[in-house]
Amino acid sequence: MKQLARLVVFSLFACMCVAVAQEQPAPQQPSAEELEKQKEEWAKNAYRVLDQVVEESQSLRLTDNRVRIQIYAADMLWDRDQSRARSLFMLAGDAVAEMMRAPDNTTQRMGPPNQPRRPAQLRQELVLAAARHDAPLAYQLLATTKAPTNTQNTDAVTQGRMPQINPEEVLEQNLLAAVAALDPKLAAQNADQMLEKGQFPYSLSEVINRLRQQDQEAATKLADKTVKRLQGTSMLTNTQAGTLALALLNPGPRIPSTSTTNTDSDTKQAPQGRGPILDQTAYVDLLGSVIDSALKATPPAQNTPRSPRAAGVGPNVRAVATTQTPPTDAQIEQANARRMLGGLQRLLPQIDQNLPGRSQAVRQKFAEMGIGDNSRAAAGQTFFSFPGGNVTTDALMQSAAAAPAQLQARLYQQAAYKALDEGDPARARQIATDHLDARQRDAVTQRIDFRELATKAEGTRIEEVRQSLARLQSDNDRIALLIQLATDVQSKNPKLQRQLLDEARQMTNKRATSYENFEQQLQVAHAFASVDPGKSFEILDSGISHLNELLSAAAVLNGFETNVFRDGELPLQGGSRLTMMINGYGQEIAFLAKTDFERSETLAGRFQLPESRIMARLAIAQGLLGVKSPQPSNAGFRLTENFVVTPRP
Repeated sequence: MKQLARLVVFSLFACMCVAVAQEQPAPQQPSAEELEKQKEEWAKNAYRVLDQVVEESQSLRLTDNRVRIQIYAADMLWDRDQSRARSLFMLAGDAVAEMMRAPDNTTQRMGPPNQPRRPAQLRQELVLAAARHDAPLAYQLLATTKAPTNTQNTDAVTQGRMPQINPEEVLEQNLLAAVAALDPKLAAQNADQMLEKGQFPYSLSEVINRLRQQDQEAATKLADKTVKRLQGTSMLTNTQAGTLALALLNPGPRIPSTSTTNTDSDTKQAPQGRGPILDQTAYVDLLGSVIDSALKATPPAQNTPRSPRAAGVGPNVRAVATTQTPPTDAQIEQANARRMLGGLQRLLPQIDQNLPGRSQAVRQKFAEMGIGDNSRAAAGQTFFSFPGGNVTTDALMQSAAAAPAQLQARLYQQAAYKALDEGDPARARQIATDHLDARQRDAVTQRIDFRELATKAEGTRIEEVRQSLARLQSDNDRIALLIQLATDVQSKNPKLQRQLLDEARQMTNKRATSYENFEQQLQVAHAFASVDPGKSFEILDSGISHLNELLSAAAVLNGFETNVFRDGELPLQGGSRLTMMINGYGQEIAFLAKTDFERSETLAGRFQLPESRIMARLAIAQGLLGVKSPQPSNAGFRLTENFVVTPRP
């Protein structure tokens, strides 16, 4: 009896344990206080690594490498230590100014592919980085780093002809847009001064939109003044004026608010220079002026000789083109008139709506100039709006039917993909069958099959997946499918998720023989980060060992088979695939640093070259602080025929 009683008690206890285990709540999300502590810990580690990066960068030989570290460090330090950040910005400014003054600076000439216009590019990075924090400092750096005045083409530039792009003017306008995001009123003052000087910066649209967030009345006054200045200037002789006018017209007129609530919400919208800028009256006035200028276009004379630059003749086009006779005033006016007439194509709906009495004259001028209807442009706009816009399958089908033959197949293919996204695989198959050739039809059918496989992924067995993988043409597609399926099943079938990722790892667990192989390894490492960070570290560790070998080999071959190094040092932004791959590894290490900082820091130290270690540690600091890396990231994920893989954060 006692034994029976013990069995009963034990059974009841076991059942209670099971019940309690089943009732255990899911792991709670960290509290706001815990998240704040975590952010503080990340920041502490980030600034410690950043101090190490700044110190180690002093040993770098290349001036542009040292300057870049100073810019990046100042950008990240601003909120923590503004005095030190300002000092780093000024040090970088002194170095850039010296580079700009050097007689052999490459501001106006191109070197090898991995050595772009270094002083001018650095100057832009410096000025725009400072503009994110302190507008007066940015303008101070703009002035102190300016190259000695070059009077060449001054007359043409001041008259708006701009036979060549003026880098100084471009930087000033980029700075104006950047300052608009930080201090719209200061940007508006500077824009107003530029208008007074007869300049028409294209970034004025951004300034007006940003200013409207703070001061509706001031924004309207600046917009009205801009329109009046444009109308008082010959847009046929001033290229800047014509360009700005079209930029202001393209988004259409602003719709008047009907209530106080709408007005308030309108001022809080985040402008990006893309929304409507001008009120209805100003819009119609400017549209009429542009039409007046565009209607003065005449067909080009027959057999007019083309310049070597326009014809694209030979590798020495630039040198030959500079010896050509400069265009006459009449030629400049006609070029601008034709350009504005071309810009009116996409504005036809606005002309029909706002100036219907002028629609016929514009269409007649199109016919006179041999400009066709806008169906191809409309079809192209529909195509490029997919998949980000609200384009439906029906809209794509209609556009495809009316599109030129060259665009039809691509639009029908996108219509099939859209039908699949809308949950109608049968229609997707029908569109592919009726309108696509064999290759495109196979691509659509394959995507449908894999989408259906992903839909039932939680009930899928690894054997079924392997059968599907065998039908794919490339490892890129196989890895993309495995990662996509692993993402789809992560909440319902963790066991299958690990099997899928292990399968992907087996495919990449080999010595890379191309940069494509490195990219595949990065994809798999990133996929493992949230499942098994240890495997991510293992994959990255192996890749770093291989990259060290490649860097050593590139150093030996530099100047013979490759030009990865400059003056014996790896440029932090060189354009070489090796540099891009190191940046890619740095971003992955940074992603893991939030999970295991110590191991990430150790992994970054596995790079043998100081330059590559600095790049990786800089990425860690940026990742922990949530700072978007200014470095180019061309080692990101690929777009395959069948899948779009989410890029690394």
